[in-house]
Amino acid sequence: MCPAFRNISLVINFLLFISSPVLAQDLDPRAYARVPIKATTLIAGATYSFGDVVTDPTLPVQNIDADVQAASAGVAHSFKLFNCTSQALVVLPYSWAQVSGDVGDVRKHVTRSGFADMRIRWSLLFYGAPASTVPELKKLPRKTVLGFSLSAILPTGQFYSDKLINLGTNRYSIKPELALSQPLGNKWLLDIYTGVWLFTDNTSFYPGNSIRTQEPMGTLQAHISYNIRPLFWMAFNATYYMGGKSSINDKYNDDRQSNSRIGLTASMPVGKRHSIKISASRGAIVRIGQNFTTFSLGWQTTWIAKSSMQAPSP
Repeated sequence: MCPAFRNISLVINFLLFISSPVLAQDLDPRAYARVPIKATTLIAGATYSFGDVVTDPTLPVQNIDADVQAASAGVAHSFKLFNCTSQALVVLPYSWAQVSGDVGDVRKHVTRSGFADMRIRWSLLFYGAPASTVPELKKLPRKTVLGFSLSAILPTGQFYSDKLINLGTNRYSIKPELALSQPLGNKWLLDIYTGVWLFTDNTSFYPGNSIRTQEPMGTLQAHISYNIRPLFWMAFNATYYMGGKSSINDKYNDDRQSNSRIGLTASMPVGKRHSIKISASRGAIVRIGQNFTTFSLGWQTTWIAKSSMQAPSP
């Protein structure tokens, strides 16, 4: 199999993995914010990504570009665990992708549509965020929060072993992550997360009997956000990720990544239970892989159990 097509497949799979509409392609400010327990949030979102793919200039496929649209729906629920605030989240995206590239003097074009891989996440705020009802949370002072999360990508997406470009990756991906959320005065908040993506093997890679592996990929995120008024905030986001070199049947590709992205996010309340989140990001430094601009629009609505709305009995 031509190494260039291996590279295209890697890039498209990774592109659809990071462009989850709700999770904002791993640029996720305030992911470890304190929330009341017994709160359930429904989430819907849409994302549009476009740009080019940076490959080894010696490969026969060049001038690769792609447009990806995605819609997603999810649900999150917060609860008490070890007297700390914990939250579980599940998101299912549906994607459309259009990919073009030059093979010699011929321009090739491929389209795909279908479900992408499901994403789940569990988080625990183990310092600075005791499990609290709404009245208790209002009384807590702003302070440092330390958190841990475990995210996973499940192979639920559309995958054809006889095709190079797929919406699903046909493998499991897991990311443990540690986080620091540090208030700066009354208006500013600094978030720093560090984690690593771990990947299982795709044992049915093109043309159906190849084994594709990928080395771990380290990630680092930083976000600085400003409270305009309660529940209305804006953030500047940056992330850096490195590693992730892949192999097919034990033959390694020259695709180790060392890339960064920057972006902006705004979240604003709409009524008492609803909010809208708007974000935009783009590749800042790209050695190899995707160099995309992404726009996202998300909506969420939250219900809080009555027992969490009431102050505890004296």
